[in-house]
Amino acid sequence: MRVTRATPEDIPRLQQFRRDAATWLAGRGSDQWSTPYPEELLRASIEAGDVFLFHDQTPLATVTLDAWADPILWSPEEALEPALYVHKLTLARPGSGGGLGRQILDWCGDRAARAGARWLRLDAWTTNPALHAYYLSLGFTNLRTVYDAQAYGSGWVAQRPAQPCNVGFKGPAE
Repeated sequence: MRVTRATPEDIPRLQQFRRDAATWLAGRGSDQWSTPYPEELLRASIEAGDVFLFHDQTPLATVTLDAWADPILWSPEEALEPALYVHKLTLARPGSGGGLGRQILDWCGDRAARAGARWLRLDAWTTNPALHAYYLSLGFTNLRTVYDAQAYGSGWVAQRPAQPCNVGFKGPAE
């Protein structure tokens, strides 16, 4: 598996990943990602170098990994702790990853550890208990659920220690 940084040319593909995930989630009764993610915010994350694509023959998944502690979700004390934050982990074919999501989170945890972070953190859709259970099964600890309109429905916050892990992905160049 190869990892590359997304470029602005990847925006249509990334938007399609999200639409496909929203359709898959809707089929399971969830309204998660039912509104499009603003292109200008996606473009800014890409230009910052925070959006990654995971490829085999074609792109299979994406994740955004950055150091921004959303003040709606994370306390000022938590924001001071060294951490990286996972956003928009999306598979091209939702529900068919065969462990790919876990591998991507392990890759994120490895990047966090190598960057000197103590934590790998994420937020998840507040009303998606299956997603919460998934993250808990991967070693994340739920800290709280934030019920604030500014959290845009994604107020379930969790973390796990950042730790080295070699999942065998190639790239991107540091």
